[in-house]
Amino acid sequence: MSAEDKLNELKRRITELLPEDVHISGVDFEGPELVLYTEDTQRFVDDGALVRTLAKELKKRISVRPSSNILMEPDKATKVIHEIIPEEGGIKDIYFDMDKAEVIIEAEKPGLVIGTHGATLRDVAKMIGWRPSVIRAPPIESTIIKSIRRYLRDESDFRRNFLKKVGRQIYRDKLIEDDWVRVTALGGCREVGRNAFLLSTPETRILIDCGVSVGSDCMPYLYVPEVSPISNLDAVVITHAHLDHSGLVPLLFQYGYDGPIYTTPPTRDLMALLLLDYLEVSAREGKKIPYKSALIRDAIRHTIPLKYGEVTDISPDMKLTFYNAGHILGSAIAYFHLGTHNIAFTGDIKYERTFLFDPAFNAFPRLDTLVIESTYGGPGDIQPSRREAEKNLKDEIERTIKKGGKVIIPAFAVGRSQEVMIALEGMQLEIPVYLDGMIWEATAVHTAYPEYLNRNLKNSIFLGENPFLSDIFVQVDDAEKRNEVIEEKDSSIILATAGMLNGGPVMEYLKGLASDERNTLIFVGYQAEGTLGRRIQKGWSEIQLSDGGKMRNIKISMDIKTVDGFSGHSDRNQLFEFVKGIRPLPSKVICMHGENNKCMALASGIHKKFNIETTAPMNLETLRLA
Repeated sequence: MSAEDKLNELKRRITELLPEDVHISGVDFEGPELVLYTEDTQRFVDDGALVRTLAKELKKRISVRPSSNILMEPDKATKVIHEIIPEEGGIKDIYFDMDKAEVIIEAEKPGLVIGTHGATLRDVAKMIGWRPSVIRAPPIESTIIKSIRRYLRDESDFRRNFLKKVGRQIYRDKLIEDDWVRVTALGGCREVGRNAFLLSTPETRILIDCGVSVGSDCMPYLYVPEVSPISNLDAVVITHAHLDHSGLVPLLFQYGYDGPIYTTPPTRDLMALLLLDYLEVSAREGKKIPYKSALIRDAIRHTIPLKYGEVTDISPDMKLTFYNAGHILGSAIAYFHLGTHNIAFTGDIKYERTFLFDPAFNAFPRLDTLVIESTYGGPGDIQPSRREAEKNLKDEIERTIKKGGKVIIPAFAVGRSQEVMIALEGMQLEIPVYLDGMIWEATAVHTAYPEYLNRNLKNSIFLGENPFLSDIFVQVDDAEKRNEVIEEKDSSIILATAGMLNGGPVMEYLKGLASDERNTLIFVGYQAEGTLGRRIQKGWSEIQLSDGGKMRNIKISMDIKTVDGFSGHSDRNQLFEFVKGIRPLPSKVICMHGENNKCMALASGIHKKFNIETTAPMNLETLRLA
């Protein structure tokens, strides 16, 4: 049966299942959803059982949208919204989600916008046709989110056609009746960086992650026969936004890929932010630009965002569900259901409650194969708790302040920076904390997605006690301000990107402050082999850096400290606890994303502890799982 035949059959079933007085003007596959168009969306809002019944009977993700003929033009609709909603509601932004025929209203006081028992919103819906949704306005405005919204609105025609094409691909008939599952390692095995895996069945080929090695710019093995031609991939799944997992996604479109990218909404936004910065830093440092910025836009318009817990068909024989990975904002464990076999790719996970996130999810419905990271999988890789890390960091800062020095903390813009910001805010230090690089913009994205943060932090933001808005934080956004920070005599803390000293504004602080023994450089994140951060961490006392186009020797006289416990990666004990909590235990565990000895040690440890079959494959190996 073709996708069109299936659609006609579904239309017939929908007509049978809905009450006679509920009228549907159209039904279509759009991406992984079955979309129902109606002029009476309020009926579905008032009776939630209608959609639940359809989803249960049809075994599809159902979305109800207003028919296009009742949708008011967005600019006119915006004026009407402002006329209906009282000014006290504090509307900060209105944007139209063209995919879902939904208007999102960001307001300081959502209750006033919604009205008594939702009366105001019903008036809005009646007047403009669009389905209104109200969210609390984020306390920090994000430039990247605004840009993405504007771009997707401009690309609404492309999105509509693209989603219909993807929907027909997903709901096509299976062409091959054989039943096997294979995973091919294309990068990220016995190394940290360039993560990429191919999950394949007779029917489907899915690429999970497509990263770059930050220290060396190494690429995944995308040219091998298993992946070629790239245009034949059915989908790309990205676990989170860090460059070692997403850095080469735009390159796929240069090689002919034209399909969907599945990721969470925060990952889409953070990925765009980090990819644009990656190109900017590469150009500034005279490195080869791996792709044009237009390809980043191409990747964004091909992205289909999925929330945690949404079970989604992505091919005729495969379903995908994202679960919280606890690593960075929007980071996800990708759980695939393939008929008789279930496999989960952890990406990077943190199995501990942190200042930002709840622990990684491990209550899977059933799991046959687990592909797990091994960054801290070695026997001695035991990390302090967040509270211990906070105390150790405070001790080092206070020691430096007593000497009259400054503290430099190189940090990844996404994840570590925000963890450290919350820790610093709680220390009640009476010195400024300068934020340089993408940290402020990344923090803005965090405040736009409070539902992805842990309960305490989310509640603090909603109650107006946002730790990210503390007076101690000072944004640095130009070279003049940066020089002022370096030159000023008083003590301060400088939180700057990049986290492994492989570029970014932190390099300017290193040049200006490294030779003063009163100062301290504190590492709070993993330093990959081959990076300048790892070399300094190992004890290098002199380095060469480009300064004004010339190479200059920089003497490292400042103290070098490492404060463990802020990492977004699980340590060895947490990795064991994560596996232990899966019930029933998986029958096979594949260890990746770690240096050679870490992957081997974790595989050996899990096998001995749980009597599970384990392996630590090398890149280019293919494993048959079923």
